[in-house]
Amino acid sequence: MEGDNLLFHDKDLSSDLLRELNRLREAGLLTDVIICTEDGEFPCHRNVLASSSPYFKAMFCHNFRESFQERVTLRGIDTETCRRIVVYVYTGDILITVENVFHLIHAASLLQYDKLLATCSEFLQDQMTPQNCLRMICLSDFFSCKTLKEKAKKMALQSFKEVSLSEDLKELSALELLDYLGDDDLFGEEEQVFEALMAWVKHDVQGRKGYLQQLFQKVRLEYVHPTFLFHFIASDPLIQSSMTCRNMLETACRLIFSLDLNISPDIKPMTHVPRRFSHQEFLVNVGGRKDSQQTTRDVLLFNAKSNQWLSLAKLPLRLYKASAVGLHGNVYVLGGLSIDRKGNTVTSSVYILSLKLNQWRKGESMLVPRYSHRSIGYKNYIFAIGGTGEKQQILSSVERFDSIYNTWESMANMPTPVLHPAVAAKDQRIYLFGGEDAMQNPVRLIQVYHIARNMWFRMETRMVKNVCAPAVVVGDKIIIIGGYTRRVIAYDAVKNTFVKCADMKDRRMHHGATVLQNRVYVTGGRCLTVDNTIEDSDSFDCYDPETDAWSSKGKLPNRLFDHSCLTLQCIPTHIQ
Repeated sequence: MEGDNLLFHDKDLSSDLLRELNRLREAGLLTDVIICTEDGEFPCHRNVLASSSPYFKAMFCHNFRESFQERVTLRGIDTETCRRIVVYVYTGDILITVENVFHLIHAASLLQYDKLLATCSEFLQDQMTPQNCLRMICLSDFFSCKTLKEKAKKMALQSFKEVSLSEDLKELSALELLDYLGDDDLFGEEEQVFEALMAWVKHDVQGRKGYLQQLFQKVRLEYVHPTFLFHFIASDPLIQSSMTCRNMLETACRLIFSLDLNISPDIKPMTHVPRRFSHQEFLVNVGGRKDSQQTTRDVLLFNAKSNQWLSLAKLPLRLYKASAVGLHGNVYVLGGLSIDRKGNTVTSSVYILSLKLNQWRKGESMLVPRYSHRSIGYKNYIFAIGGTGEKQQILSSVERFDSIYNTWESMANMPTPVLHPAVAAKDQRIYLFGGEDAMQNPVRLIQVYHIARNMWFRMETRMVKNVCAPAVVVGDKIIIIGGYTRRVIAYDAVKNTFVKCADMKDRRMHHGATVLQNRVYVTGGRCLTVDNTIEDSDSFDCYDPETDAWSSKGKLPNRLFDHSCLTLQCIPTHIQ
């Protein structure tokens, strides 16, 4: 109220007016147009329809023939859907169900009822599953539902395993499937990508086999598990029937399986395709001794995205000074001193942890029981090197595990048996830096094993004096980190030269190290203080070779040493 004036606003007038118009419509009073479908008629008021949508406004307010026709036919809309739309226009109410939503979204899009279209889109998002999300993408494209498309595409990419088994995948066009399987964000292993494209082709072999070559190019063969590549893809009749596919497969197989880079000069290099963005690198610490210096069964994973340590399935038994290797998304734990109530036993056992399943299984045992040994993966192989045997002797023996055929075989012995050397593999060679002899004296020696030739040679050097230190490969350099010292050195295998890097903060040994995103991560270990006392460490540090600088990444969950530290790549389906 303002002075002698009163501004009155009737909040109910508009809704009352619309309800009254609906009663008039139901009674057939004052209606001036009949909306028709194939078998239905709905008397309406032009002004109400024109006020409710741009579609009807253009129809009735411009010089179109429908503006003066008594009967207007809506094509492509069924009678029941038309009835629901008319009631919605007059009342604002409409029941959306799984059975009618596709009809309603089509009508809302055609007649330009944007709020109804958005509501149907939200309803479909709530009903979305991996089995129907591909259909939702097609639907969203047809009706220009941006939000629906975004959510459907996200589900299609992140739930690839389930989507690949759906019937909708088989109904995609070749172009749609090529776009889908080629997406960097696809949460799928390359083996699943291959199986999905083959299921699509086999759904209509005669009509679709012409697309096989293009689709096969979407499989990033260099990241396929070698066993799958060798036993399944290479033996597939459809792949063998295509010369282009055979050539791609042969190139991949020869490059992946060949140990000697010079053995096949006629091979053209594969165009390098990076892993899909959905793959992540994870740092994993396996076993070791923690807080009370008790041998632990813990397996810890560091998720760099969340900056959190997560516990994985525990080792099946306590193993002292076992070694661990990451290969094809699995952790292989080799040998060690088995500790139980009956005593300590040097073992040749192998246990395998699938990061995808977070489950352990027993692997093929090594030929020789050993602990305090070194192990390393290269291509499809794992090498177990030296260590301490059943009679507490230092071993010079080397054995190799073939992950394709699941077998171990003896290789040439190392020239000088040593314990606790730094080990790295690069360019067909395994390098052993330093270590200690039977009298626990440091050995100033580099021992090099040529993998393809199964031969060793050795080089003496004053630059090496490391014991219980890890080595990692970053780019063209092998970096040796500590070992009763703060010193970090980088070795150039081509030039046979060392370069000094920034020192660690502490004199460290029995620590772990691995590489993520071209940076070196160092975990735990034992530190020598200024007064030569030994302290167990829970430090978690990072070295950046680009800047030659160290930084702290926080703390480990426990003080930890004599553990294995490695990097695994996988799609984090079960890692949150």
